[in-house]
Amino acid sequence: MSRRSKQRKQVFENVAVIDAGAKGKTIAKAPDGKVIFLPNAVPGDVVDVQTFKKRKAYYEGKATVFHKLSDKRTEPACEHFGTCGGCKWQDMAYKHQLFYKQKEVTNNLTRIGHIELPEVTPILGSAEQYFYRNKMEFSFSDSRWLTLEEIQSDRDLGDKNALGFHIPGMWDKILDIKTCHLQADPSNAIRNAVKNFAIKNNLEFFNTRNQTGLLRTMMIRTSSTGDIMVMIQFFKEDKAKRKLLLDFIAETFPQITSLQYVINGKANDTIYDQDVICYKGADHIFEEMEGLKFKINAKSFYQTNSNQAFELYKITRDFAGLTGNELVYDLYTGTGTIAQFVSKQAKKVVGVESVPDAISAAKENAQFNNINNVEFFVGDMKQVFNTEFIENHGHPDVIITDPPRDGMHKDVVQQILNIAPKRVVYVSCNSATQARDLALMDATYKVIKTQAVDMFPQTFHVENVVLLEKR
Repeated sequence: MSRRSKQRKQVFENVAVIDAGAKGKTIAKAPDGKVIFLPNAVPGDVVDVQTFKKRKAYYEGKATVFHKLSDKRTEPACEHFGTCGGCKWQDMAYKHQLFYKQKEVTNNLTRIGHIELPEVTPILGSAEQYFYRNKMEFSFSDSRWLTLEEIQSDRDLGDKNALGFHIPGMWDKILDIKTCHLQADPSNAIRNAVKNFAIKNNLEFFNTRNQTGLLRTMMIRTSSTGDIMVMIQFFKEDKAKRKLLLDFIAETFPQITSLQYVINGKANDTIYDQDVICYKGADHIFEEMEGLKFKINAKSFYQTNSNQAFELYKITRDFAGLTGNELVYDLYTGTGTIAQFVSKQAKKVVGVESVPDAISAAKENAQFNNINNVEFFVGDMKQVFNTEFIENHGHPDVIITDPPRDGMHKDVVQQILNIAPKRVVYVSCNSATQARDLALMDATYKVIKTQAVDMFPQTFHVENVVLLEKR
């Protein structure tokens, strides 16, 4: 072993895990004072650590021996926990998950944004801690991920087919999933039935490296209205086999209201540039929220936790403080769900979004819901949201902004400062970039309220809503 690798790989014994950090990793302190980031421990554990990466200010490592288990621990519900990587915090009791999510948001706003915060409203937890997702995507593979135990055993492992999730960091390895605790029934029943039928009928599972096989991915969408969408992605057209599988799904699960498929022979499995073909039922499902109906097709974006999205939107509307006389701008409007949700309490809402398909869906949904005081426009936010746009559509009293993880472009922030509406409501799925943007606005706007919302129990992700008012 080289001297360099000896330096990089070290073992620290009896280390206390003291905190949870970004991206779901927990934090310990090495004897030399440096931080150690761990993917497999809970605050309160005392562990031995094997490091595998050394940087100037920190180590990355893995807990190898557990001397003391934290009282914050709980038994993970899922048999795939630890391998799957989808629900990294399943071994931490939910109240502690909420504590660390709240702490991360507060730390980001104060340390990155240097924002003076009002009294922080406690984080809003999710009523459902499992089976809360309305959309899941599974991948087929003819060479499933094998555990170390399987590799070392002499037993015949049978077929290597899998229908499940990518192993973190491995684009060509799929973990076969027996039961997933994220989406309610009949999600697991559909996935397992499709897998078993495909194996029994010799339908070839995809091989990512060789780009061979027939079955590529399966998406299942469920909704609060009882609608179910299933979409199978095939790598090539084989009419007999395609029909065999789709007929089996339709007959076995008559409750499916939208059965669709895609033939995608390109290198990646994204469907946004592909034709989605409706095989049976409608080419969409409906989601409902406070009497509003939203039409969702296979390519639509919709918040993946429907019940908690309702809570998030209510907080957003409440923060906006609408009286019925305001012109509201909804930036990064997506399919216009927030815009329509607040519209009945506003004079008019103007939504802007860069994805043309999303704006088409927003217009269609507004028409369907008989909402006449919303308008939607397509364009790159930093280009379309300019002085001319304001002159044409009016000076907003309130701006609601819900940008992607990267936050707002600095030109968009500057334009908000130029317009200087009375109130800005900033919804964010990344409080670090939110804090950066708030720092740029701090001279003009004061943070009046901040409310974290947990949309994704068992994971480290957290949303945060901030109300800004002109100083």
